[in-house]
Amino acid sequence: MKKIMLIGGFLCFFMLIFSFFELSENNNYEVNSSLIGLTIDGISMTTFPTKDSGYTIDSIKCDKGATGVWDYENWGLKIRNMTQSRTKCQINFVSKYTENILNGADPVLKEGLIPVIIENDGTVKKASLGWEWYKYETQRWANAVILNNETEIYYDGDTIPESAIESYFVWIPRYKYKIFDMGIYEKLTTIENKPKIIEVVFGTDTTTDTSSSCASPLVSGASGTCSVGKYMTHPAFISFDSIGMWVGKFETGYKGASTTTEAEKNENNPSKIQIKPDVYSWRNIQVANAYFSSYNYKRDYNSHMMKNTEWGAVAYLQHSQYGSHTSLRVNNNSDYKTGYAGVHEPTIGFTGTNISCSSNPDACNEYGTNNNITRLWNTDIGYLASTTGNISGIYDMSGGAWENVMGVMLNENEIPCSGKDINGNSGFNGPYCNVGQTGNLSTGLSFPNDSRYYDKYEYSTLSETYNRRILGDATGEIGPFTSRTYGSIVRDVGSWYEDEGWFVWSRDSWFVRGVTDITMEKDQSIFSHQYGQTRNNFKMMV
Repeated sequence: MKKIMLIGGFLCFFMLIFSFFELSENNNYEVNSSLIGLTIDGISMTTFPTKDSGYTIDSIKCDKGATGVWDYENWGLKIRNMTQSRTKCQINFVSKYTENILNGADPVLKEGLIPVIIENDGTVKKASLGWEWYKYETQRWANAVILNNETEIYYDGDTIPESAIESYFVWIPRYKYKIFDMGIYEKLTTIENKPKIIEVVFGTDTTTDTSSSCASPLVSGASGTCSVGKYMTHPAFISFDSIGMWVGKFETGYKGASTTTEAEKNENNPSKIQIKPDVYSWRNIQVANAYFSSYNYKRDYNSHMMKNTEWGAVAYLQHSQYGSHTSLRVNNNSDYKTGYAGVHEPTIGFTGTNISCSSNPDACNEYGTNNNITRLWNTDIGYLASTTGNISGIYDMSGGAWENVMGVMLNENEIPCSGKDINGNSGFNGPYCNVGQTGNLSTGLSFPNDSRYYDKYEYSTLSETYNRRILGDATGEIGPFTSRTYGSIVRDVGSWYEDEGWFVWSRDSWFVRGVTDITMEKDQSIFSHQYGQTRNNFKMMV
């Protein structure tokens, strides 16, 4: 079962994420002379509403085989496939839906991201931007999809077949949270039962250093002194100055794979990215290939591989009043297929007490593909693996493959580490950081020139120096930490659900998240964090 913590590991996946940025104009569209009909909230008009009027497109329907698309950047109509004169397009505007509690951090959609409502059985329907298509107050997060064929047109209320969808994304609005722990733990001590609901306030502002709020001193461009009880804008939004981010709804899958083995590809190939339920997770991929595949997936959307702090932003929202705020059900599908949840694991209301496999084997971690062991996302059991406890949230944050994130330790000269040795490296050019290991990897890919795309952590020869955390990354703040023995296995665990919590150090310099281990008589959560080098998956952002 996944809980909210830091963790790293082996055989993982990556997550993709897009922060909202300005998109370049799609040059496939041309504006041609046409007859235009116009309504605003059902009333015929002769003048387009202005860009800042609060109205949005409800529908555009053109005759004679033409297709109309609204250019939100330049605030005008674009028409595609217009081959006949006197083509007429009917444009209907409606008042755009916004949610008051988001304080301006409502979802931002660019061309190609289609807003959808997902019904409980998984049916996906095109949403109108005038509808109440999300409501964070009741744990209904906004969803959008990217199509395999982006020229296809679906109108509001139309069902979008699963076969037409390439990727699903979920909106994480910009927020500040009340600091609950400074995470300054420098060694293993004793743990406490500390899970709590994290206090979150949505909004587009950035906190300042006052008696009630602060900005993270560990984020470039931020300042201020933080302390428990103060509010801090989450650093995931500060680094890109975004009002929110679209996060991959599932582990990143390998398009076209029909077996687990076919999805184990260590390659840089953005054309193979798909983010869907019930597909084979893309595993055994080095960090560098995961990063560049993510980066080049949808460059106009600022697509990129999820950072450690961005993982933390999802984890903290999940454990706020706007998420399920409980330990998440683990994905225990033994074929590493996305969007599954274990049938017999502890569910909502889990208190952190370990269950003995010898006395209650059905309640322990089981791995398989049978329906009596694991269930898909669109079932009552499946919802328990979602960050919202319903179908609108993000899945695969616990279990499944282990997710590499862009969070790396620096060496003693403050240079990002490639890995521990020639057989355990990220694929990025850089020094080896294993104790007693010297030299550099010089045959890989260069680290990103823009340091906003990865989180950097100070050097240490110990995995227990959690004070190197970045506030908001769901690592040190989940302390204090101690050592636990499960049979013959020793693990460092934290105070939130006893999730595994080993920090990056000189032997393993990259974070891996969402780990679960069938050899341990316990479950894991999205708070799990650990070191890890290769053979993992990744999550994505846009």
